[in-house]
Amino acid sequence: MHKSLLPLLLLAVGSWLFAQPISNDSIVSIIKKHGLEKSQVMETAAMITDVLGPRMTGSPMLDKATDWAAKQLKDWGYQNVQLDEWGPFGRGWELKHFEMHAHTPNYWPIIAYPKAWSPSTKGLVKGEVIYLDASTEEDLDKYKGKLKGMFVLIDTLRVLKEWEDPLAKRLTPEELLEMANAAKPENRGRRGNRNFPDSGGEFIKKLRALLYEEKPLATIDRSFKGDLGTVFVSGASAKSGSARDEGAEVLPQVTMSVEHYNRIFRLLAQGIPVTLSMEIQAEYANKDGMEHNIIAEIPGTDLKDEIVMFGAHFDSWQAATGATDNAAGSAMMLEAARILMETIKETGVKPRRTLRIALWTGEEQGLLGSRAYAKEFVGHYDDDGILQKGRDYDKISAYYNLDNGTGKIRGVYLQGNDQVAHSFRAWLEPFKDLGATTLTLQNTGGTDHLSFDGIGVPGFQFIQDNVAYWSRTHHSNMDNYDHLVPDDMKQAATITAAFVWQTAQMDGKLPRKSVEEKREARK
Repeated sequence: MHKSLLPLLLLAVGSWLFAQPISNDSIVSIIKKHGLEKSQVMETAAMITDVLGPRMTGSPMLDKATDWAAKQLKDWGYQNVQLDEWGPFGRGWELKHFEMHAHTPNYWPIIAYPKAWSPSTKGLVKGEVIYLDASTEEDLDKYKGKLKGMFVLIDTLRVLKEWEDPLAKRLTPEELLEMANAAKPENRGRRGNRNFPDSGGEFIKKLRALLYEEKPLATIDRSFKGDLGTVFVSGASAKSGSARDEGAEVLPQVTMSVEHYNRIFRLLAQGIPVTLSMEIQAEYANKDGMEHNIIAEIPGTDLKDEIVMFGAHFDSWQAATGATDNAAGSAMMLEAARILMETIKETGVKPRRTLRIALWTGEEQGLLGSRAYAKEFVGHYDDDGILQKGRDYDKISAYYNLDNGTGKIRGVYLQGNDQVAHSFRAWLEPFKDLGATTLTLQNTGGTDHLSFDGIGVPGFQFIQDNVAYWSRTHHSNMDNYDHLVPDDMKQAATITAAFVWQTAQMDGKLPRKSVEEKREARK
C-alpha cells in the first residue's frame, strides 16, 4: 500500500465507525455509567437539605431553593427553564426560633416542634399545664375561664411498646410477588388530614370555639406515631378557614415527643403541677400568595412536539430538612436530568421527544402545584364533570414520579394500565441485577402522578423500598440527609433516566387507559 494512502484510509474507516448508529443497549449502558459510576446525586441532595432545607411552600427558603434548582438546570444545559406560577396559595410561614422547657416539678428541656403557621409568642411565655379531658359538649363547660394563660394538652396518654422488629424494611420477594399478582385497582383513595381539630362535627366546633375564646398559651398534642425522640408534625389549624389565609387567627400549636408528653400527662394525673416555658419566633411571608413550580426542557427532534415528563415535589415540612420527603425524589430527578444531558453529550444522540422535568411545590398541602399545572396546561374536569383537554393533553406520552423516600426502585405501579406492561418489562430488564423487576397493576396514592393519571394521561410512581420512611422520617424531625441511602438513590436516578429515554425514543406514545369524558360533578 502506498504510504500516502494510509492516513486517508484510516480517516475513512474512523468516519465510518463514528457514523454507525448507537444501539439502544449502548445508550442504556452509558446512562448506567453516568448514574452508577459518576453519580452526583448525593451532592445535589446535600445542597437541597443541608443548605436549602426546610422548604415550606410559601417560605423564603423555598424561594431560594427554586432559584438554585433553576440555575442548576440552566448550568447543565437545559432550555426553557422557568418558574411556573400558580396560586393563590396563601401566606407562607418560616420558623426563626423555638424553645420549650419544663420547670416544675423539676427542669428538663422539652423535645417539641411548633406546627407550621403557628404565630409568634410575645417573647418567652410561662404557665402551668392542664389536660383538657372532654368528649362531650357538656364536658367543655367546666373548662370555661380556666384555660387562659395555660398550656393545654389535648391528647390522651399513648402507651409505647419497645421495637422488636427492624425500623428499616425492604420489600420481600413475597410482597413483590403479591404486588405483581394484584388485580386492577377499583378507585383512587383521597388524602386525609389528621391535624387537630379539623375533623368536623359539632363537638369539634364547640371545642375550637372554646379554645379561641380562652386563648391559652398553646395547645399541645403528641403525634399518633413516633417515639425515641422522633416527632411527626405538620400544619396548624385556624379559628376558621385555613391557617394560610391572610389574617387568619391561629393559636400557637405544638407537637411534643411522646415520651415528654406522657411524662407530663402522668404527673398531672397524680395531681402534680407542671410548669412550662416556651418561645416561638415565626414569620408569615409571601404577601401576594403566589407560588412556583420549576420547569425545564431538553427539546426533542423529529417528535419534538410530544413530551416525556418526569418530576418530584420540592417542598417539605418544617421540623427537619425534608430529606426523604422529598429532597430524595427531587435530587434523584435532578440527577436523572443530569444523566440524560451527559448521555446526550457523550453520544451525540438527541431525544426524539422533548424531555421536561418538573419540580412541584405545594404538594404537602394537597398536590397543589402539580394540579394547578395540569389544570393550566394538560387537562381538568370542569364544574359539570366534563373533561377539558389542555394544550399538552394529547402531547404527553408519560409522567414519571418519585416520592416515597430514599429507597431504591423495585418496579412500577402501572395505575391499572396493563397496556404499558410489555414496554416497562423490557425497560426493567437491564436493571434486574439491581433489584428492579416488579410491575403491579395497583395504584399508589398521595403523589403528584395522580394529577396526570386522574385525567387519563399516563402518570406513574415507581415502587420503592420503604426503608425507614413511614417508621421514622416521613414528616418528622428526623427527616435529614443522614437517612438517605446513596446506592439506592443512584439506582433510582439511573432507572428513571433510562425510562425517560426509552419513552422518548418510541415510535408511538405510550398507550393510555380509557378515561371518562364526563363524570358525575361534585356536589
